[in-house]
Amino acid sequence: MIRKTLTLLAAALLTGCAGPAPAPTADAVMDNILSRKSVRSYTDQKLSDEQITTLLRAAMAAPSGSNIQPWSFVVLTDASEYDTVFAGNFNMDKFKQAAAVIVLCADTTVTRTPRGGGEPVVQPNGTWRDDLGAATENLLLAAESMGLGAVWTASYPYKDRYMPPKVALGLPETVVPYAIVPVGYPAGDEQPKDKWDPARIHYGRW
Repeated sequence: MIRKTLTLLAAALLTGCAGPAPAPTADAVMDNILSRKSVRSYTDQKLSDEQITTLLRAAMAAPSGSNIQPWSFVVLTDASEYDTVFAGNFNMDKFKQAAAVIVLCADTTVTRTPRGGGEPVVQPNGTWRDDLGAATENLLLAAESMGLGAVWTASYPYKDRYMPPKVALGLPETVVPYAIVPVGYPAGDEQPKDKWDPARIHYGRW
């Protein structure tokens, strides 16, 4: 019941339906967070354009340092291209099973006015990894709420994993593939892990 409610809310909030949508309850939000799991096998059922758009809207709703929003996304659905795009990646079996593979990309620079004024110049962006991590988690939670399965596979900083898609997809010099996320309908019955550990919590000081 909670899953159904959250799915309806996601559809209303993320596809721009007219009229206010009811706010999700805290229980529904926590259920989605605690239900998220890494799904590594998928059926052959396709995703609709609307589903993919919903996932990307969720990703782009992530927090971003100074609201720079350094992210871009490459959506792939043609598995015949993957041997080139993801050459040598040990997650190839997951990519080829998935209905779509989303490559979350980050511009590692930002154009800013120097301190004291002057013309804007290109500078390193110190928070792009944090921003893309948040966007990736948003995408994973959206997939869970929609009854889909997904898994975060690391790309950056592993050069052997990020260079093939960077080259094959024609990414600009300052843009790197941060994460590669296959998405589809789960073929198995993966269960979430209970990661709650009170021993990791410190109040006041370590």
